[in-house]
Amino acid sequence: MSTFKSTYHSKTYRDYKALDERAYRDMVRFYEEREDDIKALDFEEFFELLFVYVDALFEIGSYRKHLLLVDYVIECSIKNNIKELKGKDVFYHLLFRKAASLYNTLSYNKADYILRELIRINPEKEEVSQFLKKCLRKMNPAIIRHSRAASILLFFLAASIICVEVLFVRPFVNELTPTVELSRNLIFGFGCLVLMAGALIHRWQIDREVNAFVQATIERKEINNSPVSIS
Repeated sequence: MSTFKSTYHSKTYRDYKALDERAYRDMVRFYEEREDDIKALDFEEFFELLFVYVDALFEIGSYRKHLLLVDYVIECSIKNNIKELKGKDVFYHLLFRKAASLYNTLSYNKADYILRELIRINPEKEEVSQFLKKCLRKMNPAIIRHSRAASILLFFLAASIICVEVLFVRPFVNELTPTVELSRNLIFGFGCLVLMAGALIHRWQIDREVNAFVQATIERKEINNSPVSIS
């Protein structure tokens, strides 16, 4: 839907066009104050205002309200075969931002599902695979939980050794102080190493998983699109 059927536009639509495109809060206020008038518009004008309003909700960080409406906008676009608006691929744009809203409301599993669907549709979109990696890093699998637990245990052990050093070693057996200092520094350092190693391994696993998923999707599409030879 790139052009309207008529060159005439309603006053409500003209008032909307007078707004700065980046004045997202003004757009949200405009839509919510005049929602009844907007619903009475011709579909073309109504859909554009609804699309921009939902986008504005996302831009101002109103992610939960965005999620309440984005499915309806996607449904409208599909039913009315609206593929492009304001220079954007409507379906892709709405679905990607839905995933982003889910991510920002900590619904990582739902965001993961949508991002994988977008990759299945178009595996060449680098921003989708990168966002999927970012989402998966937030999901804290076993390796992250275990490495954090191990590092906390080691940090606690190092703190306990410091207490023993201050309360017992230095006052009564000062000659052991260098050995005790070395041991607690090594334990603390090993705790940091375990924490870093867990994060790096987790990142490597995610990169490998997502890259493999993208590559498998590309190969599957190539097979499906390849011509069938008839002998």
